[in-house]
Amino acid sequence: MSGLRLGLALPQYGPLADPAAVARFAAAAEGLGFASLWVGDRILAPREPSDVYPGGGTPEHPYPKEFETFADPFTTLATAAAVTRTARLGTSALTGPAYSPVLLARALTSLDLASSGRLDVGFGLGWLREEYYATGVPWPGRGRRLDEVLDALEALWTGDPAEHDGPQWRIAPSTVGLRPAQDPRPPVLLGGFSPAALARVGRRADGWLAGWLPEQYLTGLWSVALEAAEKAGRDPGALRRVLRINPRRGTAVETADDVAPCLDVARELGISEVLVDLHYVAKDVDHALELAAQLIGG
Repeated sequence: MSGLRLGLALPQYGPLADPAAVARFAAAAEGLGFASLWVGDRILAPREPSDVYPGGGTPEHPYPKEFETFADPFTTLATAAAVTRTARLGTSALTGPAYSPVLLARALTSLDLASSGRLDVGFGLGWLREEYYATGVPWPGRGRRLDEVLDALEALWTGDPAEHDGPQWRIAPSTVGLRPAQDPRPPVLLGGFSPAALARVGRRADGWLAGWLPEQYLTGLWSVALEAAEKAGRDPGALRRVLRINPRRGTAVETADDVAPCLDVARELGISEVLVDLHYVAKDVDHALELAAQLIGG
């Protein structure tokens, strides 16, 4: 792929939601040459949601029907870790504020060890307030809560003893014998499409989980992250961008065939990692693998 690292979403939701097929799919995808395998996070599909999906939802169809069936991201990644050897394994993205950082640290550290240090941890804020209500988390202040999740994870991954005392969680000084395989911790990537989200990327993350947007927005938002990194005394050149492309009817990228021009744009923008999600265009797991083979071959 001319220096472009191509990633693929694991079969996790909609017609591809088949936990028993994950191992076969992951092994085949790695065999085809995909450099990374990814999961998403959808907690709830309310019949009458307060919010519509920002990727094209309408009051009549507030979110894609595929979201009604969604397998657990941790189980899916663990299955893929067991049958792959080289592909990196990522979350794009966990709804960070919905999780306890202590339980997250345990699960993510275990995944990093199980994969021999191949985990990329991606977080976002999500867009659906019913998911927050269902997990007992307030919708207001979610950005601050994500910051505290990141603070607590950093402490649990690197502290000895580990401790954290914040507005949401207090972790007493504790021995944590399980440490990530990656030193000092797995890379943390953050999603989002607002200046505040990109500033957070620059201040404290290892990279941005970007989505397919017109070039001027991709460039403009990225400049916010680079500036924030420089102000924070960090190296802007060390930040990663992982560009997610979801072919879906009615969008700018409707079919798998439309992905190739997007890859050319990514190269022109200096993006070296792309994640392709085929859940909206594949009929089943086997069809997804057929489309994946065409993508990697092109």
